[in-house]
Amino acid sequence: MIAILGTGKMGEALLSGLLRAGVRPGEIMATARREERAQALRERHGVQVVSNIDAAKTADTLILAVKPQDMGNLLTEIAPHVPAGKLVVTVAAGITTSFVESRLGDEVPVVRVMSNTPVLVDEAMSVISAGAHASEKHLKHTEDLLKPVGKVLRIPESQQDAATALSGSGPAYFFYLVEAMVDAGILLGMPRAAALDMVIQSIVGAATMLRDSGEHPVILREAVTSPGGTTISAIAELERHRVRAAFLAAIEAARDRSRQLASG
Repeated sequence: MIAILGTGKMGEALLSGLLRAGVRPGEIMATARREERAQALRERHGVQVVSNIDAAKTADTLILAVKPQDMGNLLTEIAPHVPAGKLVVTVAAGITTSFVESRLGDEVPVVRVMSNTPVLVDEAMSVISAGAHASEKHLKHTEDLLKPVGKVLRIPESQQDAATALSGSGPAYFFYLVEAMVDAGILLGMPRAAALDMVIQSIVGAATMLRDSGEHPVILREAVTSPGGTTISAIAELERHRVRAAFLAAIEAARDRSRQLASG
């Protein structure tokens, strides 16, 4: 039995992904703060929606998906009902395994996960790190839960804040880029719908080439960049406006914010 505690946007995305992967609704429990939310989850997914304490008592694996600022209260609530050996997976940004372990007691295996919203289309990037008491068996079980909804990578926990900034927030950077490119198309006289279609397909095609070719992105970019052509003129403008430096600074700021969330 798997329980998702705090079934908001990310929690529901994981829930729906598990169901698409073949986990039966009767094998999943969810918790929600508001009754109308609980009813919506029952109607949409056919899962049991229970209290945090009942979920902690019953499930073999607990997935903690509450907001970072709510994690302390949740752990205090469920701590008396989480025995040693029960796997706890935390997907809250900035929350360390030691933070969870210190509140649940000794010998509770904790795995930290940072996933992202493409879990909704089974294309998530999930990175996982083991806590002090999590074994290979616990990491493998967590991987098995996440693999049906995307790619899974193991990293040291010291890199989790960077992963949060890079891939956890990563989809937002692409949506921002798409928004800007569509606006540029409109500025150049394109209808919005046509501009959006062109940009989306260009990004999907480029991402597929990058994933499947095995080539470095510089090589792929250079293949499009003819001497004295249109692409190099655009690249020159991006460099003039320090777009690369802006991305470095933005992702560093996201990393710093993840650290702030961890420290409360």
